[in-house]
Order: sequence, then C-alpha cells, then structure tokens
Amino acid sequence: MTATSLTSIVIPARDAEKTIPRTLESLLAQTDPEWEALIVDDGSLDATPAIVAGYTARDARFIALQSDGRGVSAARNVGLSSASGERLLFLDSDDWIDEQFLAKMNAALDENPSAIAACCDHCRVMPDGDQTPRYSNASVAINPFEAFARSCPVAVHSVLVKKSAVLGVGGFETSLRTCEEWDLWQRIARTGGGWIHVDELLSYYRANEHSLSKDVRQMLVDGNVVIARGFSTDERVKNPVPAHKNGACAAHGRPQAAAHAYFALWCWGIECGRENASHPSRNVLADIPQSATSADQIAFCLLDAIAVGARATPAKLASRWAQFGAHVTELITAIGQAWNDPAEARKVQYRFERMLLDYDDLSAPRELALTLGLRVDLRQLPEFSPPNHVDRLYIYVSDGPEVLALVDVGLLGAVDLGFWTKLVHEHLAHLHIRVPQDWRSRNLGRPARLMRRVRRLGRSNADSHRHRLRVLRDSVGSKAKPRPASSLPVSRRGESHAVGESQCDIGRELFWERFFQKEDPWNYCSPYEQEKYRRQLDLLPVEPAERAIELACAEGHFSRQLAPQVGHLLASDISPTALKRARRRCNGIRNVDFLKLDLSADRLPEAMDLICCSEVLYYLDDEAELALVVQKIAEALRPGGHLITAHSFVLKDEKSRTGFDWENSYGAETIARVMMQRSDLALEASIQTELYRVDRYRRPKPGEAAPDPLVTTTQIRAPIEREVARFIVRNGAVRRRSEVLQSERRPHVPVLMYHRIATDGPEGLGRYRVDPDTFAEQMLWLRRNGYHTINSEQLAWFVANDYPFEGRPLLITFDDGYEDFAEQAWPILKANDLSAEVFIVTDLVGGQAEWDRPFGTPAPLMDVDKIVALAGEGAMFGSHLARHPRSDRLSSSELAEELLRSRVQLETWLGRPTTSLAAPFGCTDQRFRILAAECGYKAIFNTVDRAAGLTDNLLDLPRIEVRGDRNLKAFVHCLEQYQ
Repeated sequence: MTATSLTSIVIPARDAEKTIPRTLESLLAQTDPEWEALIVDDGSLDATPAIVAGYTARDARFIALQSDGRGVSAARNVGLSSASGERLLFLDSDDWIDEQFLAKMNAALDENPSAIAACCDHCRVMPDGDQTPRYSNASVAINPFEAFARSCPVAVHSVLVKKSAVLGVGGFETSLRTCEEWDLWQRIARTGGGWIHVDELLSYYRANEHSLSKDVRQMLVDGNVVIARGFSTDERVKNPVPAHKNGACAAHGRPQAAAHAYFALWCWGIECGRENASHPSRNVLADIPQSATSADQIAFCLLDAIAVGARATPAKLASRWAQFGAHVTELITAIGQAWNDPAEARKVQYRFERMLLDYDDLSAPRELALTLGLRVDLRQLPEFSPPNHVDRLYIYVSDGPEVLALVDVGLLGAVDLGFWTKLVHEHLAHLHIRVPQDWRSRNLGRPARLMRRVRRLGRSNADSHRHRLRVLRDSVGSKAKPRPASSLPVSRRGESHAVGESQCDIGRELFWERFFQKEDPWNYCSPYEQEKYRRQLDLLPVEPAERAIELACAEGHFSRQLAPQVGHLLASDISPTALKRARRRCNGIRNVDFLKLDLSADRLPEAMDLICCSEVLYYLDDEAELALVVQKIAEALRPGGHLITAHSFVLKDEKSRTGFDWENSYGAETIARVMMQRSDLALEASIQTELYRVDRYRRPKPGEAAPDPLVTTTQIRAPIEREVARFIVRNGAVRRRSEVLQSERRPHVPVLMYHRIATDGPEGLGRYRVDPDTFAEQMLWLRRNGYHTINSEQLAWFVANDYPFEGRPLLITFDDGYEDFAEQAWPILKANDLSAEVFIVTDLVGGQAEWDRPFGTPAPLMDVDKIVALAGEGAMFGSHLARHPRSDRLSSSELAEELLRSRVQLETWLGRPTTSLAAPFGCTDQRFRILAAECGYKAIFNTVDRAAGLTDNLLDLPRIEVRGDRNLKAFVHCLEQYQ
C-alpha cells in the first residue's frame, strides 16, 4: 500500500469490549482495502486491549497505540500523530461504517481534488437494533463554515477529511470534554476549501448509555464555547479565509444567541427523553427566533433530542409518552412564556405531537397532551368521549388491515356515529379516498336507517362534537352585527347593446318587448349617449327637412331633440312598450307622430327628406339582411334626401382596434361598407371617435356627382358609464372571449391572489402591493386575450362535476378587504368587464389591517357600506376569518368560533350564503379544512403557487400570488403556461 492511496482510521477506545468488535469488523468488510486502523487504547480496564491484540495479530492493517487516559480528544491526537495516510476517518469504538464507505468517500474526494472533506449521511442505531431515519447534512456542502458555526450536522465518523487540513488547525482541542469534533470541523471550515456531500447512508452511530455525555450541563458549556468561537475570531486558526476571519455572518437578528438557544433546547430535550425535568433558562428560550418555520424547527429538534435521550427511534416515542410527555410539554410551555405568546407554544405542541404520530403505527390509542391518535376500522366505528384536554384527533382510517387515509380532525366534544358518518361520507370524498361500498351496512344496515340514527344520535348527545358545533353556531348568530339601514344593495343597470336572447328563437317583436320591460335599458340620459345625440344633430343638413322619420326611436329620447329641427317627424319602433314611453316623453310636441314599424319586414314611407337610424342595424340577422334594409332605406329617401346613422365599432369587424366586444354580427365598419357600396347613397360627412362613427349620407339627384366626404376625428369627452365601458377592449383583442369559449377546454383555472392595489405602504410589504397602473395593464391584458372571470361557486361546480373549464376562465381574489380594493381595483376590474372575490376579516371591517402593524402604519379596510354596495355591483365576498389569526395557533374550539363568526357575519351583511374561505397566512392544514367544511364552507383556498385543477380537493385549492415586484411580462408568462 502507498501513502497516497492510504486512508488512516483513528479509533479511540476505552472499555469498549462489547462494541469494538463490530467496529473493527466493518473495516475488514470494506471493498477498498487501502486503509490502516490506528486503535488508541485510552486506559481501558476491561478486555478491550486483548480484543485489539487479536485483531492486530489477524491483520497488519490494525495498529495498536496507547494514550494516557486524558480523554477522547487526546487519544485521537495520538492516532493523528502516527497516521500515514493523506486522508483521515475518526471512528469511535462503538460505531461502524458501511462496507462501501471508503470506496465511495474516497472516490468523491478523488473527483474533487480541491475539496478538503467529504461527508455522508448517518443514522442512529438504538439498543434494540432499530434505526432512526437517516440524517442528511447537505447544508454543509453549501457553506461549511456558516453551517458549523451554528451546529454540528455531521457525525464524527461520517466525515473523511484530508490529514493536512486537520494538522493545519492543530488537531483536536483537548480542553473540551464534549463537542470536540464540532470544534475541529468549525476550525477546518474557517480555512476555506470545499466540502462534498455524498448522498448515501454510510455511517452508523450506536446509541447507548456510554455514547453521550452523562452531564448535559457540560455539553451546554462546551457547545456554547464552540458557538461563541464560530461568531468571533479564532486565534488557533492561523490562515482563515478573509470572509471567515471575524466569524460567521451576523447581518440579521442575533444568530449566535439563536444557535446557542437551539443547542440548549436540544440538550434539554435529551433530559426530557431521559425522564428528567429540563429546567430551561427563560432568557435562552427567548432567543429562539419566531418565524413561520419555528414550530417545525423546534418540533424536529425536540423529536431528535428525545429519541437520543430515550434511546428509542421516533416510531416508538408516542407509545412512551407517559415517560417524557409531561416534561416536554413543560418545556414547550416555557418557550411560549419566554416569547409571551402561549398561542405559538400551542402551535409547537400540535406540531410536535403530529410528528410523533406520523412515525407511529397507532397500533394502540396514543393519548398525548392535545392529541389523541387512533386507528379506526370502518368495520367497527367507535363512539367515545375524549379526555377534556384533547381537542384534536389524528386518525388512521382503515378497512381492516388496509389504511385508507390519515386524517387530522379538530374536536369539540364526544365522538358519535354521526361524527364518523360525516367524516367518511363527506371529507374522505374530498380527499378522493376510496371508501368501501358496504361500509354503511357493516355498521347499521340500510343507508336510510343509518341517516335516521345519525340524526337521532346528534340530537340526543348534548356533549357530542356535532351538537356543540351547532350550539356555537347559534351563539355567534345571536351576536352578529346587523347590516346598517344605510347599506342597501346597488341595483345593476341593463347590460348593453349585446343583449343575450335570440330574436330567432322568440321572434323579433317579442324579443324587443321583453327587452323594454325595464324602462331606459340603455341609460339614454347618460352623458355618453347625450354627446352622441348632439353629434348626430350636428350632422343634420343645413336646410331643415320637411319630412323626417326616425327608425328605432326606442323611448323617444332622441325624438324629443330631433323634432324641433324638422317640419314633421315620424318616430317608429317595433316595440309597443317603447312607443308608449316615447309618446309620453314627447307629449305636447305637435309635429311628432308615432308608428309601429319593423324596419326589416315592413315597407318604409316614401319620399323622405331625412331618415335617422342609430344603434339599430346591429340587430339584423346577418349582412345579407343588412343589405336589404339599407336598400329599403335608400329607396325611401327622395333624391337629395339625407340619412343620418350612428353606430359603434365592434371587435367582430376589426379585432386590432379599440371596439366593443359585443356578440352582434357586425358593427359600424361593416354598416358603413355596405352603405357605401350603393350608388344611391353617398357619404357627405362623418364624425369619428375611438368608439363610434356618426355618418351623413345623401341620395344623389339624377346626374349629381358624389361629394368628397368631410371626415372629422374627435375625442369622446363625456364620461362613459361602467356598464358601457366594461364591453370596451382598448387597443383591440388578441382573442375574443366568445371565440375561446367555443374552441378551448382545459382541466385547470388560474386563481390569482392579490392583496393591495396601491402605490404607497410599508417597505416590508412591497411584494403584497401592486401599483394601480400595473394592475390596469394586467387586467387589460386579460381582457384583450379573451379571459373571463368566474367566482368560487362556479369553480366549485366545475370541480365537483369534473367538467372541463370553458374558454379562458380565471378567478381573481383579494385577501383582507383593503379599502383600496374599492377605490382602485374595482373600477379597473369593471372597466375590463372582470370581477373579483374578496376575503374579509369581519371583526376589523371599517378598521385597519392590524396584522400589518409590525411593518408600519396599517392600511384602512373597507367598511360595511362599501362591502354591501360592491356586492350589489357584482363583487363576491368570502371569509378571511374574524380576526386574521394563524389557524394553527388556535385550539379547535377557538378555530371553530372564528370560522362560524366570520361566516355568519358576512351572511348577515350580504343576505346570501357565504361558502368561500381563504386562510390568513395560508395556514390550511387538514384540521382547518375539515372543521371549516363542518362550519359550512365549500371552497377553501391556500397559497400554493399553481393553477387549480379538476382533480383538486375543493377544501384545498391553490392560488397564484401576483407580486408587486414583478412586471407585466412575468404576469403574462405565469398565465400563458396554463393556456
């Protein structure tokens, strides 16, 4: 063997007669034979020296050395001083390595010559032979020094390191009784050089009474020393890289204190596992940072520590709760006290108990502090009253030996048959769990009998979960605030020129009669319509017309203005109802007569001086019928007579320009083209705006040449009311809605999530704030590309019926109910014929977004009047709970009250069912979803960043966050991937 290929394995041993044979046998099994094992006896009093002598006689690669009993660090340094290889492995006498360890770890270093160390994954082996899940240490390869400054994520024998790196920092620190390998890795990492992570389980760590320091206090002292060195200079390291010279990064918060706190928590958790009280320091616990991931980190830390202290795998800890549960619960409670936040401690407790039960097979009931773990067979559903301290069930639902689902359920009271029936029949269906067809008959026989008994049980058991939920619903209902008398829904005006019924189906006259059932269906008195009337009057010929007819006079608004400009006016319409209103409006004007006339089917009066025909030719069936009607109009004019028309531009004529997205067969451009194709009509003058054109035609006299038309382009100065503006597509359309509705089907729908539409606000909330101009660009892009909005009830229908979404639907949602939704977002939405669903924090309506206060002055929220008014205009509203809490911090009864209070209050204000819900902060665990469904919610949204699909659980629908720090291109890219 040569020095360059040799691996030196240093094995300190003291009284290791029971374990060292397994350690040494693992070396003999190595597929890479190029190693030497330096076994350093550190004053053993048992048979260890004799066992080692046997191995040295058996294989020359085993070398026996002696140390003076000063501890493991000194013994390792003795072995280090005699090592011949260029790479080192420090292997304790009670641990072992996989037979492929040396081959794979050396290969990793051979492939990366600049690296100074390689580390693999490891696991603990308990006294009963069970193994823990493997510990992965990939973070070490990303930034070794920052990792080792805070913790020691590797086992000592999971690292293969260059000898030069160990010698360069002086070997092991003998003043440390514990944490000595952590200290070594930290010093080596400070010198720079890469670490490689070999993603395989190659190291095994034996857990026994000798594998840990018996003195947790000493471990705390030594660990604090190592952490303090990691965040400062270290004179022992002569050549640190400049970035690490002064210690680990401390740019944010107090990372040194946090690292010490987590290490202390781990040590105290070991004490809990040993069935000892931990006696934690409140000041140290207060240094554990609070964040969205704190509960998971704390729970994992405690789970690992208790497994170490109890010397049991996580799979066996729940069954041993009686031994350590009280101690760990006290420790978690102390964390909440140190934070002055007992609700966050409850969240940690829930998370820790869930972790325990996730590992357990629930072969027997597991009663923890807040959670009861059960395995429930559908063949025999239990009825029971849980202990008062339990408010959560974690259930393995099984059909005999087959586990169908893992269900996490909030609990308010006793569990009866009705509880199980609702859970199985409704909630497992949402999870797409296959429930055996005969599960009902296994319990009660016929389904009708089952439901009767369920209802009877629900009524009779006053302590049942379902009964208490009903009592709570009644209680919050009696306390709901009534809608203020001033809050009246806003009625919506008539649609637009794009009326929806078909004339072909019911006949033209009946169609228009139904249309005029509502008076003033087009808001003829609006500034926009009145400006259009004035422009028609501006185009009247200079010489007043003696005989004039208005085709489709509707309710006579224009007739009243036209009559003084002509000698005699005949106002005609197909609708008797419209004519009746026109007569009433023109009462007292003597030169007006009225005529019921179907301009397509009936003859027109002849020899007219003037014909006015505005906003009506759209409704002819097709271009062929239009040509016939234009011919009739031209023939009804006397030679030299005039025709005034006014019609709007529609996208069906030309998609590339601004126009109305109506379903009429054609618009102003087609009408003008058909008219100008006739030799008996000549365009004299035209006033053209962005949205419509007003034209004056003349029937030339015999031999009269057609004039050069005078075309005037002008702007629309009048405000355009919302019900008209919502059909306008600025700059034209890429795809029209009706086109994609007919041609496109898809299994998913984007659900967009916004918060604020505003320019100003706290810097820390910038991602949740979209500038109004950017929002307007986004909504216009949606409109131009054929998108239409749906609401949560419609989405739920498609999902429940597994029916493909038609066209390009999307659901636009807003969390929190900020006032700027009404001021900024809603006008932009309506201008683009889009709608939205807003999730309201009911207790704070009319107040401020208090949850934002840590970032700065909180923004105002909409009041009841605005919410009710917007609901009348078509906005939808759902729940964002009553106080905007994190649901995973609430007890089940507190959560149920939040869910019910918010829903009942919204229904009281709006006078309609509230079935949609978005959880604040995206906290939508299974307990939340099931309890929300029990409280009447049917569509629950999370914050998972993807489109919702037909296979999604309606109680767990994803949404795509629209961030304020992203441009239109990113917005478009996000949506186009779902087209």
